[in-house]
This record gives sequence, structure tokens and C-alpha cells, in this order.
Amino acid sequence: MIVPENTVLVLLAAGRSERFGNVGSKLEEEFLGRPLGYHVAVALEAVPFMARVAIVDGGRLDYTRYGFTHVHNDDPARGMSQSVRLGVTETMRLGAAAVVIALADMPRVTATHIYHLFDAATGEDSVVASSDGKDTKPPVLFGRAQFEALLTLEGDAGARDMVKRGRHVVTNPAELIDVDTREELEQLRELVHAPEALTRAGARRLG
Repeated sequence: MIVPENTVLVLLAAGRSERFGNVGSKLEEEFLGRPLGYHVAVALEAVPFMARVAIVDGGRLDYTRYGFTHVHNDDPARGMSQSVRLGVTETMRLGAAAVVIALADMPRVTATHIYHLFDAATGEDSVVASSDGKDTKPPVLFGRAQFEALLTLEGDAGARDMVKRGRHVVTNPAELIDVDTREELEQLRELVHAPEALTRAGARRLG
């Protein structure tokens, strides 16, 4: 049986933010009063994972405050699969039965949805992905029988084919919004009435 207590949470927080613009790391942008990249860590803080691992590339965010160990990705240009391999390698070292891979640029993911992934897992060969009703997305749970395959991934496509063949847990599309561009961040701020929406360039300021 796969439960949080024998599962490692791997948070992918390394990347060049190329589509976002020349701002350093998009994860450091403010959203609802804290950096964008912290929201998933906070939302899943009460889920009793056996360990938490953040794959980072030298940004200023410190995930250790939320119980994470940092693993540094020295070559994020090799794509997301490089971060996945680093996270799975650490998961295997810890002897976990499963790994949940989440993205730090998906700030609306909830603990309830993560528990639904566990509910859909059937054993060590499990692949359970999130879905907005049309497309499969992270977070994704992989049982230990999938670890070796994850270590062979290349590029940004990552585990796409594995995920398509797995089980899919549908949730509200708003929960699975990922932020790749500045426009997407502004749209998300407006969707949730974030105070930062009032401080964007050209916006009307109060006071």
C-alpha cells in the first residue's frame, strides 16, 4: 500500500524561466503575499511525507524552512528530466515506496488533491497523474517499479508517455494552473483577486 509515510515529495524548483522574461527566477515573484514558488510547499506542509526534496538551481528561495532538503541541479538546460532524475535518485537512496513529483510553479495545488492521488494508487507499479479533464499534468505519483524508467528520461518531455498510460485523477482546472509567462501570472492574480494585481505595470494603484 502506498501512503504518504513511505513516499518522498520531490518539488521541481530549478529552471531558466525563459518564457517569463528576464527577471531571474519567476518563482521569486510575489503571489498572494509570498513568493510564487513557496505556495505548493506551504499547501502540502501537513501531508506526512517520509521526506521532502527540492530540486533547485541556485535561486534565493529557501525550501528548508518547509522541511525540504535541497538537491542542486547544476545543468537545468538539460530540461525537466534532469531534475526528475535527481529527485528520483534521492528517493531511491531513501528507500521510498513511491515519489510524488510536483512543480513549484503550480501555486494552487491542494493537499486534498494529493490525497486523491494516493487513493488512486494500486501498488508499486502505479503511475497516477493529475488531469484538468482534458490534459494530464503534474503532480504525478510514481510507484517504485517506475523509478528505473524515470532515470532514463531525456529533455523536457519527461515522463509524458508514462503518464498517458497511467491513471488520471481529475480536479478543478484552476487547481492545475502552471505559470510559464508573466501574462499567465497576471491572469492568475486577477482570477484570485491577489493584491499584487494592483501593482503591475500600468495598473491603477490605490491610495
